[in-house]
Amino acid sequence: MTIDFSFLARYQDALLMGLGMTLRLSLVSFALGIVWGFVLALLRNSSVAPVHRIATVYVEFFRGTPVLIQIFWIFYCLPIFLGTDLSNFTAAVLCLTLYGGAVMSETFRAGMKSIGREQYDACHALGLSSWTRATRIVLPQAVLRSVPVLLSNGIGIFKESSLVSAIGMTELMFIGTTISNRTGRPVEVFTAVALIFFVVAFPLTRLVTWLEKRILKRFTI
Repeated sequence: MTIDFSFLARYQDALLMGLGMTLRLSLVSFALGIVWGFVLALLRNSSVAPVHRIATVYVEFFRGTPVLIQIFWIFYCLPIFLGTDLSNFTAAVLCLTLYGGAVMSETFRAGMKSIGREQYDACHALGLSSWTRATRIVLPQAVLRSVPVLLSNGIGIFKESSLVSAIGMTELMFIGTTISNRTGRPVEVFTAVALIFFVVAFPLTRLVTWLEKRILKRFTI
């Protein structure tokens, strides 16, 4: 078998379009997941037992079940309860946000736990409300300490986004599968798709390593 990548030049626009959709989906889900993850972290740290338990069950459920099943359930099953259809983009964003939020909530919780107890005591002594303490004191420090892991979570969402091709989302993996079926050249096509994912993800992983060292140095001085 002869391997020839030259024919992919005819499909470069389609692949770039698919990559653009993958990046759009990943960035939207990542941004929403950060917000939802922080809310979940606060709920899991709540002193109200039912709130803490519900948030814990939610996080463990989404972290403990396959993302592909979550995508299928949200796209095919959730509309039955809502009484309305969901577009594949909406379903994909919703699933990746719910999953990403569960993962990132643990990142935020770790960041919050790294903040010294004396800072919480100082907030209490100053009479700061829970909201002020969370948004002005805890959040900035927790986010800063969590940035490297949050970026790693974002890379994970970027890679998991390939699963939404299963519901017809015209992102990179779906485009690659379509080209492979049309040309009968899966080796070249899926190798190219893998390389595209790698070219995007690898610089981000280097950035994560660099930030981790900088932040660790800052908090150990």
